[in-house]
Amino acid sequence: MEALAPSGRQVELVHGESSVTITEVGGGLREYRIGGVPVLDGYGADAMASRGRGQLLLPWPNRIANGRYTFRGTDHQLPVNEVPLGNASHGLTRWSAWQLDRLGPAAARASFILRAQSGYPFTVSFTAEYRLGDDGLAVTMTATNLGGQPAPVGMGAHPYLMTVGADGATVRADDVELTVPATTWLETDDRSIPVGAREVAGAPVDFRRPHAVGSLALDTCYTGLARDPDGRARVRLGAPGGGSVTVWMDETWPYVQVFTGDTLSPQERRRSIAVEPLTCPANAFNSGDGLRVLEPAETVGGTWGIQATAG
Repeated sequence: MEALAPSGRQVELVHGESSVTITEVGGGLREYRIGGVPVLDGYGADAMASRGRGQLLLPWPNRIANGRYTFRGTDHQLPVNEVPLGNASHGLTRWSAWQLDRLGPAAARASFILRAQSGYPFTVSFTAEYRLGDDGLAVTMTATNLGGQPAPVGMGAHPYLMTVGADGATVRADDVELTVPATTWLETDDRSIPVGAREVAGAPVDFRRPHAVGSLALDTCYTGLARDPDGRARVRLGAPGGGSVTVWMDETWPYVQVFTGDTLSPQERRRSIAVEPLTCPANAFNSGDGLRVLEPAETVGGTWGIQATAG
């Protein structure tokens, strides 16, 4: 009997010199390359996704303190899977088998129905449609309440991006020139739970003007995003003298998390930077910040994407 890949069935999308691999497990991004050069700091077909690599974060992104929340007067307890900090982290769909449907050589849809369960007694369907084109990769995510009662929903994605310098070598986080068009960042406690919103002006986390990350450790949620005329906010990672990678997001995503990977393994630490489009920040099931409450049959959705340019 042939062994199953940890990330399940794979669907590869190809457009010109670009290729993207989508996985059955979690419906996420495993690999993204342009001309053989990695855009995504992904993982092998024979490996599990580590530390959220390319995963979709549903029905909440980031953390819920103690895994506990109250919704419409009822208390709920979720499994605590971030044990050192005592939080429920990154939702309930990351390790489930999603349905993958190829829509063409450069497009595919991943879909999953999250059934009502202890801690989250709501039935919600999720889809992620991936399209690869001249402008890079676009990902449209939707959530639909299939149940008979209102359901709290948040969405996020967790791609780690790599930038390549003029010499063809990957640039470490320290040397990346980062641009985050945000006026506000969320200060957190020692469990990474937001405790208040702060202006970026005058703070080390201010990247409204591009500059090198340096030794700064980021695991920072931003909001107050400035948007271009097309309605998109763009976070840019530039390699000195080389190329750049941009993560863009439409108005569905008013928050973005930037993570320099300082808590990863020595081999992975600060090798890439995660840029995570979010509909709501950590602990939104308790704070209500950005939280969407879907009525029965209601759908919410939006699109984010990745564009890369050569030096």
